[in-house]
Amino acid sequence: MTLDNIIKVGMADLNTIVQLGSLKTTGLGSCVGVTLYDPRTKVAGMAHVMLPTSEIAKEGTINKAKYADTAIPELIARMVLAGASQSRLEAKLAGGAQMFIFAGSQDSMRIGPRNVESCSLILKQLGIPIRGEDTGGNFGRTIQFFNETGVLVLRTVQQGVKEI
Repeated sequence: MTLDNIIKVGMADLNTIVQLGSLKTTGLGSCVGVTLYDPRTKVAGMAHVMLPTSEIAKEGTINKAKYADTAIPELIARMVLAGASQSRLEAKLAGGAQMFIFAGSQDSMRIGPRNVESCSLILKQLGIPIRGEDTGGNFGRTIQFFNETGVLVLRTVQQGVKEI
């Protein structure tokens, strides 16, 4: 797999790739890395989603990449502008760990699982199938998506390297 042309995606960030290369994000704990891919055009996109819904936003102008309900539609729009077809998009998800356990945890403390649930629900509502997933657990992940092959490579301290 080529190491040239790596586009980094930061926390609460999203990006697309058209030319051959890869999209990479690090530090996925409770955050979810959402990758979308059009296998015909090889246009790919990645979002590093921090929170499940923009309804909890306190800032005036929201960062669309930060929330599942705004990041996924924004990523799709950018991919379509780059030549992808929404009807051909496929998704892969990684992250959504429960990094800390608190005694008597309320739902608000389950950020990782809530992020995964929100991303999955939005993708389902948009008719985008999830082709691979590595979510949950209590460990962080680094992911890299290669648009030439559609392979998502995951790296973790506990699990090593794996492809989906």
